[in-house]
Amino acid sequence: MYSSLLLHGKRCIELHRSYTFRVISVKLLQNASPFSSASTVESSGKDSVLNLLTSYGFTSPQISKIITAYPRLLTLDAETSLLPKLQSLQSRGASTSDLTEIISKVPKILSKRGAKSTALYFDFIKDIIHNDGKSSHSSTIIGKQGNKMRNVSVLREMGVPQRFLFSLLVSESQPVCGKEKFEMSVKKVVEMGFDPATSKFVQALHVFYEMSERTIEEKVNVYNKLGFRVEEVWEMFNKWPYSLKFSEKKITQTFETLKKCGLTDEEVVAVMKKRPECMRASEDKIRSCVETFLGIGFSGEEFVSMVKCFPTCVGLSAENVRRKVEFLVGEMGWELKDVVGIPPVLGYSLEKRMVPRCGVVRALVEKGVMRDGMIPPMSSVLACSDKVFLNRFVVKHGRLAPELMRIFAGDERKVKGLCVSVS
Repeated sequence: MYSSLLLHGKRCIELHRSYTFRVISVKLLQNASPFSSASTVESSGKDSVLNLLTSYGFTSPQISKIITAYPRLLTLDAETSLLPKLQSLQSRGASTSDLTEIISKVPKILSKRGAKSTALYFDFIKDIIHNDGKSSHSSTIIGKQGNKMRNVSVLREMGVPQRFLFSLLVSESQPVCGKEKFEMSVKKVVEMGFDPATSKFVQALHVFYEMSERTIEEKVNVYNKLGFRVEEVWEMFNKWPYSLKFSEKKITQTFETLKKCGLTDEEVVAVMKKRPECMRASEDKIRSCVETFLGIGFSGEEFVSMVKCFPTCVGLSAENVRRKVEFLVGEMGWELKDVVGIPPVLGYSLEKRMVPRCGVVRALVEKGVMRDGMIPPMSSVLACSDKVFLNRFVVKHGRLAPELMRIFAGDERKVKGLCVSVS
């Protein structure tokens, strides 16, 4: 029994991470067969799941969305696990449009045991979507399921968006179970001023529901011993509630690893206060990041400067950093010191932000429009909003504006040289 569970878990992880999984998603979006080459997943079972969804009216984009959100679906048996649930929903009057819309939004309802349980969640979600967030089903359902639905209804009335409600409803961590504990947790989150419309509200709910007051106090003390004032710990919590979910070992390890990178105690405190999310990076990840930056040509002092300005750079992958620096320095001609000056550029999308904007600038240089034929400062090109960029480099150039706008919008023919160099 245990060996089969381990094997099943390993298959799910491999499926989620594998190249072939990404191939399936891409081919589905292209309306192509996901099993048309030897590089794709070798399993008739997965083919059966896709065929079953297609037969029930799911489009290729919907199937791709479902698999991306719930890759384990491809490991389920189409005939014995999925088909009975779909048949049950259809026999109860679910239209094709409702079936495909709801399952595309919350594919994990297909993981619920039995057709009856799946139907309960389906009806509840349908009411949430179509009846202004109010469900007529939750008040009539008893037991654990009814309790979860009533709690989710409470959150919906408070203004929590659908996308968060549905993830809470099918969550394994059960932050919407129980009555007193749920109400107490929500009260704490509200008292701290979290906006129900944001993800931080849900994150804080997870923390207060899953951790006792004693455990939270212990975590605060860990930070306090490292040099954080108590009020600073809660400031970090307000920025990123999950900052209190890490173990004492992980918190201390991250602190010490950043010190080994060249930061002083005070600088580490400042970095973690500024972007507590940087604690997600493992010790190996941070070390690899240091090696990558130094290998590219940045000095130790420059790396420290960038971390202080843009703490989350310690979580960037080596390949991500190399590609962006190669493009900015190698292709566009800026210098490493320009990157040091505005390190947040390393967090921008290469394909969606850097390439289109730099394509516009390169076109202006080639047409002799830019003063002295020079590339403008990196900050004026990348570190501004789309509106400012368009006013600065597109709108003001009159007759050239339509062509420049096409480049900005991603005309592959116009930015082909840039795209080839970063692909």
